[in-house]
Amino acid sequence: MPSFFSSHSVLIIIALVFAAVLLLLQAAHTLWKQYKSPEAKRLERRLRALSAADDRSAPTNLVKQRVLSNMPALQRTLQRMPRAHRLDRIIVQSGLDWTVSGLLLSSAILLALGMLAASMLRQPMVLAMLAGAALGALPWLYLQRKHHQRLALMERQLPDALDLMTRALRAGHAFSVGLQMAGDELAEPLAGEFRLVHDEINYGTSLQQALSNLGERVPITDLRYFIVAVLIQRESGGNLTEMLGNLSHLIRERLKLHAKVRVLSADGRMSAWILGLMPFGLGALLYLLNPEFMSPLWTDPIGITILQWLAVMMVIGMLLLRRIARIRV
Repeated sequence: MPSFFSSHSVLIIIALVFAAVLLLLQAAHTLWKQYKSPEAKRLERRLRALSAADDRSAPTNLVKQRVLSNMPALQRTLQRMPRAHRLDRIIVQSGLDWTVSGLLLSSAILLALGMLAASMLRQPMVLAMLAGAALGALPWLYLQRKHHQRLALMERQLPDALDLMTRALRAGHAFSVGLQMAGDELAEPLAGEFRLVHDEINYGTSLQQALSNLGERVPITDLRYFIVAVLIQRESGGNLTEMLGNLSHLIRERLKLHAKVRVLSADGRMSAWILGLMPFGLGALLYLLNPEFMSPLWTDPIGITILQWLAVMMVIGMLLLRRIARIRV
């Protein structure tokens, strides 16, 4: 009897090993077919051609290189930090005349002032750190707000720019002339970006690279659709006027749908604001009416622990409410 089970166990192990090897070979074949097969390489070449990633011309830039700091030592330190360049790009996209070092130093100064003010008021260390973090986050919040507002304004200006270039192409002008007209007749900030693209093309930069630089400076999805449409037309031909007109109509319809969604979700967003601010308002009102009733929250160790857990739960709740009320179109 034991020999019977042992012989069957050997067969089962052999069968499992065979199945494992077969699955491993199948997985290796699938990976090869997905990344190294002729079809995958052909698809990669087409995607690189559409995204202008295979433009091997020497990179040119007409804009003076920005400095990350006015202090040479801090400039060298920030140059070695990859995230500093990403932060500088966000500052450029927001349209603010700031530097990375100025943003970091102002945030650090506000952080220190908030903690010092809370310490002078004899508040616990946790509240002092929270106050300092709140003040230190103000420059970052302002930067994010200006960045979002500028990109949203460009997105609203884009259909008018496409209509203007469409009319220029129908009148017989070249595409570069349409870019120049958009840069001269549109309002800022989108006009300056189109003027820069036109200047880059005039000074010898290829159209692919100039449009790719535009996509990096203005990370808007609709603008990338415009860049891809122009590059496809340059590669394979087609009616660029019709493509730009259809794209302008599509963007306008999407903006209309987005406005309708914002109107329909206004109730949820207002509820999120009320639920998020109500605990702070009630706490401040109770403190004004009866300070002795509220004082154990920051004088007793149990109260401090309760405040810490409440702060964490409030942050999580606000993030969840923001996630629920935010609808992407």
